[in-house]
Amino acid sequence: MKIVADENIPSVSEAFGTLGDVTLVPGRGLEPGQVADADILLVRSVTRVDETLLAGSRVRFVGSATIGFDHVDRDYLAAQGIGLATAPGSNATSAAEYVVSALLVLSQQQGLELAGRSVGVIGCGNVGSRVQTRLTALGMQCLVNDPPLQAAGAAGEFVSLEDALVCDVVTVHVPLERTGGHPTFHLIDASTLARLRPGTILVNTARGAVADNRALLNVLQVRPDLTVVLDVWEDEPSISLPLLERVALGTPHIAGYSLDGKLRGTEMIYRAACAFLGEPVSWDASSVLPPASPLDVSAMTDSGSEALASAAVQGCYDVRADDRKLREVFALAPQQHSAWFDRLRREYPVRREFASTPLLHAPLSEQQRKVLAGLGFAV
Repeated sequence: MKIVADENIPSVSEAFGTLGDVTLVPGRGLEPGQVADADILLVRSVTRVDETLLAGSRVRFVGSATIGFDHVDRDYLAAQGIGLATAPGSNATSAAEYVVSALLVLSQQQGLELAGRSVGVIGCGNVGSRVQTRLTALGMQCLVNDPPLQAAGAAGEFVSLEDALVCDVVTVHVPLERTGGHPTFHLIDASTLARLRPGTILVNTARGAVADNRALLNVLQVRPDLTVVLDVWEDEPSISLPLLERVALGTPHIAGYSLDGKLRGTEMIYRAACAFLGEPVSWDASSVLPPASPLDVSAMTDSGSEALASAAVQGCYDVRADDRKLREVFALAPQQHSAWFDRLRREYPVRREFASTPLLHAPLSEQQRKVLAGLGFAV
């Protein structure tokens, strides 16, 4: 059996090597000739999977190690009888931890406390629900906007988009949908941006086209009071450098890039492929996931809960490092810009989730323990 896989899916050769011969390829720019004789195709969000790529091939199963599927023509695959599996929730924890890190960094930079501030969580699925849990642990008031969940009768209280947009923080966690009952393409556009109150923090870790990047740049040019964090961009990897200059934190689509999350995604599509083929499962991510180094926060246990949380979070993952690396693009020639964005993703350093990182600390107060546990740390 021939398996063609994106070279940036971690441990994909070890996992899928139990099923056949694995050929690694760059995911962006994948061409029909490279998959013509493949039985299984494994991709990430940078590869468009549709009739153009697969027509005439012998591919019978597609696995995407991603939580989204807007890069896959599901109708075409279904019509051809091609199996499909994605990895919903695989990197949701690390994406939520990215939001926590970003907000704690901004709170320090702006001299404000997060506790007591309001957050509009737009989209409360795998990522948004984890964001809600963690920001609630920090004492923030979360207002959830999710029309599909609300229409499905999900438990919990929901607010309108208008109410979510007037919060102190607005964080977006929706799939990219261009059609249907709840389209999200350019959900954040000029009209929604105009509703943001002075001093609002806007975070987008969903998909680049959920926010109209041109409208966002236009607004930031006249409203320096707004603070924007972008991990996702329209036209990746050819992102808007004028917009990067204006955002407070900009990163190269790596919010969900913890090693834990990426290996979880590999295991999810591997298990789905085994089920599709009727083969036994003989590999799991725990076999290659190394123990994380302990993090000593003892010096901060005499501080308040939010200061201790900042020390623990930034010691585990500090979003500013990724922001600095992306901004090195300004020193490069224009023809190198897109390649730099992709290189940062391809060569991303090992990052572990909070729960995997042992904390060394002095005795904690009940409140400190509650906050750290709410953020996902094992205390």
